Formats: sequence, C-alpha cells, structure tokens
Amino acid sequence: MTRKPTAPTLDDIAWRILMALQSTGRASLKKLAKECGLSVAATAERVQRLLETRVVRSVYAEVDTVAVGYTVRAIIGITVTQPGKKGFLDKLRLAPEVLDCHHVAGADSYIFTVVARDLPDLEHFIGTINTYGETRTSIVYSTPIARRGIIKPGVPKRSA
Repeated sequence: MTRKPTAPTLDDIAWRILMALQSTGRASLKKLAKECGLSVAATAERVQRLLETRVVRSVYAEVDTVAVGYTVRAIIGITVTQPGKKGFLDKLRLAPEVLDCHHVAGADSYIFTVVARDLPDLEHFIGTINTYGETRTSIVYSTPIARRGIIKPGVPKRSA
C-alpha cells in the first residue's frame, strides 16, 4: 500500500472541530465556532484548511437504509484472482447496492457491505459477482455499534 504524505499536525482546536463535524455534519459555522471557542471567521478558515489538506474528505448525510426500502444489509467476502480484480472492482463501483469495499489480507481479497430490498434481491446481486470468485455472505441482523467518528490518537477511551 502506498503511504500518503503525513497529515498536518492537528492541535486541540482542530480535534474539537473534527469531533463536532463528525457528530453533527450539518452544524452551522456559528455553532462550530461556539463549540470550539473561536470566531466564525477563524472556524471557517480552520474548516477550509482541514478540507484542503484532505484531513476532512467530505461531510455527508447518513441515510437509514430500511427507511428508503433496503431491508437487507450483508457483508460479503470474496476471493478474486489477480486477472479479475480490475473487472471486479469496476463492477462494484457501478453497483448501487455496494456501500463500501475494503481490500484485505487473509482468506478474502475484498470485504464489502451491500444493501438489498430483500433476500431474492441480495441473491440476484451475489449471482452477478460469483463469476469473479468464491463469496462468503454474512447477513447483518443488527448494528450494536454503528459507524462512528475517529478520536484523537492516545485518548484512552471514548466518552459515553
């Protein structure tokens, strides 16, 4: 894996901004400024710098997949041989069911999360990728720890 250049050193204010953005991405600059003890102009400048240095890649809405009609979520692992990897990844990039994909070490080449309207829909999707390799599918019953933001390295534990 190619290492990216080291990110800029983040001070406590930058970490406060990051924590606020991760918990409430829609927060106004005025609210962020208040939480971080800065002026609105200084906060805007700091947020812009975090975006420019790619420390913050994007701020987006997290959608309840069940509320929009995707009642099944699954995590799929697949072993893909080298000649098929590019085609496989091209297929996944175009598949609206695929939420994320990770290139991993171990028995699988990739592990990715998909959503489907129902089990037949999931079965159909898996059928479209089986030509690339052997799949292993885990159906998600629930998510006791949802996706969450990162915390400053060295902080011993998350606050409740």
